[in-house]
Amino acid sequence: MSSQIHWFPGHMSKALREIEERIKVVDVVIEILDARAPSSSINEELEKLIANKKRLVILSKPDLADPKVTPLLVTLLKKSYDDVLVLNLTDNNAGKSIAKSINILGEEKHKKEMAKGMKPQPIRAMILGIPNVGKSSLINRIANRRAAGVQNKPGYTRGEQWIKVNKDFLLMDTPGVLPMSYENVKKAANLALIGAIREDILPNEELVKILLSYLKKHYPLALKERFNIEEIKDANIVIEQICLNRNLVNNNGEKDISRAMNLLLKEFKDGKLGRFTLENEYVS
Repeated sequence: MSSQIHWFPGHMSKALREIEERIKVVDVVIEILDARAPSSSINEELEKLIANKKRLVILSKPDLADPKVTPLLVTLLKKSYDDVLVLNLTDNNAGKSIAKSINILGEEKHKKEMAKGMKPQPIRAMILGIPNVGKSSLINRIANRRAAGVQNKPGYTRGEQWIKVNKDFLLMDTPGVLPMSYENVKKAANLALIGAIREDILPNEELVKILLSYLKKHYPLALKERFNIEEIKDANIVIEQICLNRNLVNNNGEKDISRAMNLLLKEFKDGKLGRFTLENEYVS
């Protein structure tokens, strides 16, 4: 497997240029990270552009992440960001929590405006995040309407749009943007495992090996309930066990290895195996 993973469709290159231009008129940046892999969800190229802005981080999909690890990751993130929230973006109260944080982060802006004799202007917030991390769900929740399309597929949101939430602040949605490449194969694999990179970007064989190696170290009983596998051993052995336990065979009556790998990866991504975080090493 290559030591560097390249993934940068043309629309992402265009989006990055437009974000760089529009960031000049933004007061607060809302950055959504997947709670299962927050460090892997950070786009270092975007971090350079938004370094001087007030920044709110939202850890999305906490119901899929390890509840014991998430608070530890929040503590780490608070050292680098102005505020960190852990939110299920479909929760009815998510919008209120975000609005409260945005208002607090915008207080400095309003004080400067009033000091100049100006009427406080709406806080302009830009939403950033990798594909399929929950940006559209967040917009819909804050705006309390279906303001942006939602689809469980990376790369769905393509354009930029300003959305008036209320008289106090505006939101600008942006497409999900990934780095041009990942020198860290583990981070690239994490993104593939949580569904931020298209499934064909990385070979399933490699993804399965990386996933099983991680689960064996941090969650050794992860496959017991769904696949009746008591101990995670060699990847080939595990996949064969899944074939046997789920009766997965091809037209020739042989073990359907490809189908078993797809099943394992999908059930992990969908949270059917349980709640796991892929970055326990940062807090261990």
